[in-house]
Amino acid sequence: MRIERIEIYHVAMPLVYPFRTAYGDEYTIESVLVRMSGEGAYGWGEATPGRLPIYCNEWAAGVYALLRDHLAPRIVGQEVPSGEALQALLAAFKGNHFAKAALDLAWWDLDARQKGRPLWELLGGTGPTVDVGADFGVMDTVDELLKEIAKAKAAGFKRVKLKFRPGWDVDMVARVRAAFPDLPIHIDCNSAYRLESTAMFRKLDTYGLAMIEQPLAHDDLIDHATLQNEIDTPICLDESITSVDRARKAIEIGACGWINIKPGRVGGLTNAVAIHDLCQQGGIPCWVGGMLESAVGQGHNMALATLPNFRYPADVFPSDRFYAPDLAEPEIELSGPSRVTCPDAPGIGREPNSERLAKQTVQAATIDGC
Repeated sequence: MRIERIEIYHVAMPLVYPFRTAYGDEYTIESVLVRMSGEGAYGWGEATPGRLPIYCNEWAAGVYALLRDHLAPRIVGQEVPSGEALQALLAAFKGNHFAKAALDLAWWDLDARQKGRPLWELLGGTGPTVDVGADFGVMDTVDELLKEIAKAKAAGFKRVKLKFRPGWDVDMVARVRAAFPDLPIHIDCNSAYRLESTAMFRKLDTYGLAMIEQPLAHDDLIDHATLQNEIDTPICLDESITSVDRARKAIEIGACGWINIKPGRVGGLTNAVAIHDLCQQGGIPCWVGGMLESAVGQGHNMALATLPNFRYPADVFPSDRFYAPDLAEPEIELSGPSRVTCPDAPGIGREPNSERLAKQTVQAATIDGC
């Protein structure tokens, strides 16, 4: 198909309450939305690297500028018949996975809408329903955390993810496990530790965690392989997996027992599906992570999570968990205990509410074809 226009929106989405991780506390999520048009249809994509380059070396304002000045002009006016063709057009630019993902995701939504098919079906998903989990950031007290976990368990959530950082670590896990001895739990370290903390991670083996997510440096594979050899709990890699090649190397050296796939982090759905397939061939289970996207980005995540090697509840949240209201509609809602269902509409079946988009837009640009 020929890409005729790309609209880019840098937005700031206020959170219902602060989200606290090893990286710090966030009160607003900055994201970049792309509307790609071609041959009488359009599709939406979203990349959410955050306000500052602390999750990775990208940030929302930088992603917006790169899309506006370089990546979108390279795509507009071109024939782009596949996700692989789009990735080839962008290959000269090193890294910048979130910026590339915004275009790749929009292309997939556009392609699915043109074909009149739900995106999950076009990707080869096994069905529209996706298991999801409950996530909890750092809170003021462990007692507060225990109350929130109890609510999640009562609501039927099948697993709980806990943010983990210095000062909110082993003692917190011990209390949670004592209160919920049978609940599937994993922790997310967001790259806060180094190999010097191996003894602490050995202590965590006693708590029966499903996995330890990204304990070491954001760009590391080697030390993760060393740590995995020292502990029994499976390591899950997140920030370290930015490409198919990085996933291959992680599997080959035994750096992990799980891989978290976030479409934004790996450059879009084209690469996300390829990593899923590689992991399936290598016997490494996957699960879909999230970046607190609006319902647009979560729509892509839901579609991806329908593929067969995603074997752990995804980070897809009801919209009102973080936003009131969501920037996009229809909002994400649970379709049953601990599950969501992809819409049967073409594409992701969601798009921004025009009034909310206008209100939350920081800057915008349009790139037209000749």
